[in-house]
Parts: sequence; C-alpha cells; structure tokens
Amino acid sequence: MYAAEEQAKGKPASVPRFSASRRNFLLKTGGISFASALVLAASGCTDNDAPNGGSLTPPNTTAIDLGSGDTGILNYAYALEQLEAAFYTQVIATPYSGISDAEKALLTDIRDHEVAHREFFKTALGSKAIVALKVNFSSINFSDRTSVLGTAKAFEDLGVSAYNGAGHLISSPDYLTLAGKIVSVEARHAAYIRDLITPGSFSSNVDSNGLDISAAPTDVLKTAQTFLTSKLDGSHLPS
Repeated sequence: MYAAEEQAKGKPASVPRFSASRRNFLLKTGGISFASALVLAASGCTDNDAPNGGSLTPPNTTAIDLGSGDTGILNYAYALEQLEAAFYTQVIATPYSGISDAEKALLTDIRDHEVAHREFFKTALGSKAIVALKVNFSSINFSDRTSVLGTAKAFEDLGVSAYNGAGHLISSPDYLTLAGKIVSVEARHAAYIRDLITPGSFSSNVDSNGLDISAAPTDVLKTAQTFLTSKLDGSHLPS
C-alpha cells in the first residue's frame, strides 16, 4: 500500500528488505526504516552545487564521472558500496578454508548490509546513478583466511574513513544524517573484522582523542581504484 501511494505521488517505491541479522551484534542494522528515509530524502537530489575540488582522474571519455555536489557524494558512496558488496558476495560464494559456521553467518550478515546499502543508493539516485562497476580482485586469495580478512579490514576501514571525510562536504542535512547512520554500521563491521583477526583489537583504528580516522575522497578513490577495472573520475566532487 505504501509503495503504491509513493508511486502515485511520483516517488520511488520503498526498496526491498534484505535478510535481517542472525546475531545481536548486527541485529537489524540495515533496517527498512533507513532505506525508506534514504529513498525519500534523495529523490530530490540535484546537481546545483558548483563543481570544485581535487581530482582522482582527469576528465576523459573512458572514466566514470561521479558528478558534483550532493549527487556526486552519493555516487561516491554508491561506488564504495558496490565494491564492498561485490567483495563480500564473493567471500560467501567461495568461503575460505577453515571458515567456521559463526564466521560465515556474520560475514553473510555483512554481505547483506553492503548489498542493501548498494541498492539504497542505486534507488535513491535513480537516473543519476553511475553504472555498475567492474571489480578487480586478482590480488585477493579468496581461499585464504588471512587474505580475505586482511582485505575486509582494509575495505571497512576505508569505508569508515570515507564517510567521515565526506561529511563536511554534504550540503543537505538529510543526507548528512543518513551518512551518519551508514557509517555507524560500517564501523560495527570494521570492529568485528578486527576482532576476527586479533581478538580485542576492535577499537585499534582510533586516534589519541578516541576518534575514527577520516580521509578525503581523492585519497579514498585512489585506494578503491586498485580493486576496480572501471575508472572513476572524482574531479567534480566538492572539497
């Protein structure tokens, strides 16, 4: 009923619910209320902000332009969520040697969250969403626990630092609130992965003030690009 009413008003219908967590650690952190809020807030997304800021790749005919203003930031987040979703999908499709049932269950929950985040951004951006990205995971040995968890740690830390670093670039208060909800989930993922690698190390990626690390889009995209065949152009993102 809600979806039909939204479509009648010219708004996108609510995105489908993905599987809920099977452990209290991740219980419902990808909740449907967040999805609805993101879709409704981002349905009015515009490119009115003037382009500015540093670039990852000079504009050309082959690179995928993320865009400018809040639309650019949402596409920036969408690109990172695509990367994480693809990684965890592969992790679950080809579990590493010796994976326990508990590890597989919680890594499956993380996969579901990342897929949900990816779909939230895709639906919210609509026709302004960038295309599906092609990944390059040739440097990852998916049969080896150390390789998989080390990469997962790198991706989660990258995601948290990306949202932290992009917060001040967002013009819309609604988008900023939603970014805060996403980064809190990503931080839970990061803490869990760290504890899988070294028990008790869940909070080891904070500074002397007890704050998470932040990174500028240009730095984040350079790192993300090493796992992508698709080329990204972040030259029009705000800074």
